[in-house]
Amino acid sequence: REELEAEHPEEITPDSPTQRVGGKILDAFQPYAHEVPLESLQDVFNEGEVAAFCEKMEEALGPMAEYSVEPKVDGLSVALEYRDGVFVRGATRGDGRVGEDVTENLRTVRSIPMTLPEKLPRLIVRGEVYMARSVFESINAKRELEGKPLMANPRNAAAGSLRQLDSKICAQRQLDIAVFNLQLAEGREFTSHAETLDYLASQRFKVIPRKTLHGTADIQAEIFRINDERMDYPFEIDGAVVKVNSLSDRTILGSTAKFPKWAVAYKYPPEKKYAKVTDIVVQVGRTGVLTPKAVLTPVRLAGTTVTNATLHNQDFITEKDIRIGDTVLVQKAGEIIPEILSVDLTKRPEGAKSYTLPTVCPVCGAPVARDEDGAAMRCTGAGTESAENLIRAIEKSKANDLSKLIYGLGIRQVGEKAAAVLARHFGTLNALTAAPTEELTEIPDVGEITD
Repeated sequence: REELEAEHPEEITPDSPTQRVGGKILDAFQPYAHEVPLESLQDVFNEGEVAAFCEKMEEALGPMAEYSVEPKVDGLSVALEYRDGVFVRGATRGDGRVGEDVTENLRTVRSIPMTLPEKLPRLIVRGEVYMARSVFESINAKRELEGKPLMANPRNAAAGSLRQLDSKICAQRQLDIAVFNLQLAEGREFTSHAETLDYLASQRFKVIPRKTLHGTADIQAEIFRINDERMDYPFEIDGAVVKVNSLSDRTILGSTAKFPKWAVAYKYPPEKKYAKVTDIVVQVGRTGVLTPKAVLTPVRLAGTTVTNATLHNQDFITEKDIRIGDTVLVQKAGEIIPEILSVDLTKRPEGAKSYTLPTVCPVCGAPVARDEDGAAMRCTGAGTESAENLIRAIEKSKANDLSKLIYGLGIRQVGEKAAAVLARHFGTLNALTAAPTEELTEIPDVGEITD
């Protein structure tokens, strides 16, 4: 196809596979001002807050208020701009008013149409770019085989991929998108959110799944259903979004300084699962602190496979009475760091023994002592080892050439060449520092402005 298009450039179309990936690596992303702000949503965390939102809407709109309930994709929000049915620009949300132009990277997302069936003068849509679970797991499996660091979670992987300055790298990450809002449409009018999503689906966009509902009870039930079936979606979700369906009602309700008044995001509590502690290992940090870590049977949490959790210190282990062989309840603190919440004592194996941190350092064998002002256990040999390393480094530096030391001082106007001249002339640093200005200025390559 590339050869054919080279021979007939007039036949190149915007949706051609050859136009999906650019050949130029960017120096930086340019700012992009959103004509229609990409607002964030107010979070709610329980049934009472959802009911309060619905009650407030019904007070303003009447008892037959209609809502759209959708899964909240845990990805990176973007705006896509089309002119005369052709994709021309795309940008990240940024602060909602100004984002970054990531057009070239968005072109690599195969599910974003480059041309649309209906050629409206202007169309802007909003969606969530994500990395599918299956893609995330495949990429991490490959990185593990190659000895590369693993990606933390699908959301971070998607965000990092979309901000690659080389679009070829972004293309390799196989990103996807779920479109969830129509921002602007010149030449078209709509009455409801559901109508806009149906239209966008007809224009070949991948649209977020949703249900149109009435009443608090049905909305609550749909929120819980989405959570129960969250693993059935190809993308990670961290909640459900409840929106007023009528566009005219949205205009009436308006927005606060931070959020639209016509929508809320129900955030699901952190996912918790049980895993078995197969071992407890101790790591020694740079400052000599001993940090215990529980090795766990693999468990899937918040989009990643967890195989260990930090145990912080001896006090934490003692307080929760964590033992090797225990079955423990695990969650990700802030959806990132695995932590142990509790022990299921009914599943404790017979003969499991209380765990105590070692009294000698597992690395150097030096005694371990508890910090006087804290819970940390520290290797007593770490101060000695650091001192010895410093002494060795100092002794090694004495063998370095004097010119390197002079250059390393960062004296203005003294580069490598001038440093070599000064070293040859004076021989020692003491002689150099004692030299009067007159002597210095007589040396070739050293003038009065060198200070």
